[in-house]
Amino acid sequence: MAPPRKHDTNVILDAARTLVLTDGPRAASVAAIATASGAPVGTLYHRFGNRNGVLMATWLRALERFQERTLAAADRPDPVDAGVAMASACIGFGRELPEDAKLLLNLRPSDLLDGGPDDEFQARRARMNAPLIDQLHRIAHDLFGRDTDREIDAVSRAVVDLPYAALRRHAHASALPDWLDADLAAATRTLLESYRA
Repeated sequence: MAPPRKHDTNVILDAARTLVLTDGPRAASVAAIATASGAPVGTLYHRFGNRNGVLMATWLRALERFQERTLAAADRPDPVDAGVAMASACIGFGRELPEDAKLLLNLRPSDLLDGGPDDEFQARRARMNAPLIDQLHRIAHDLFGRDTDREIDAVSRAVVDLPYAALRRHAHASALPDWLDADLAAATRTLLESYRA
């Protein structure tokens, strides 16, 4: 059995995220991340390869945490219920992991990575996004009887754009308003119900 890692990966990624959100992406050098996390510079290079590797892992961890919640919520047979649950999961993500939400809302990978995202990053993000896109297709097909671009766009307005806009509006508040969950769920349900064939 391998010994446990001395420096927890989540502590390192949390430190990188804090530096980026507090002082901007350029502040997140390998040396600064090492100092903030308590992990030696050599550990960061060994585990992540370089600065891009640390920041890519930080951003992808936030995306994975978001997607875990959203996909778990989508597991409902009724398309409206599934869409409402997915939208609500977005708000839940923002409430439970506000720093990860701020990272995804405010910074694109190209803002973080030297030279922009490489092919490996793009491919991994596409693989991660595929199950969510499949759920949007399922909801569109169940509501409209088809899932062409127009129907996917309509479902995305309800399930993606509404919660994104709500989170973005309140991203810099100390906490999300208590009423936001119910209001967003009601708005999403109304829009999705209007699509039923």
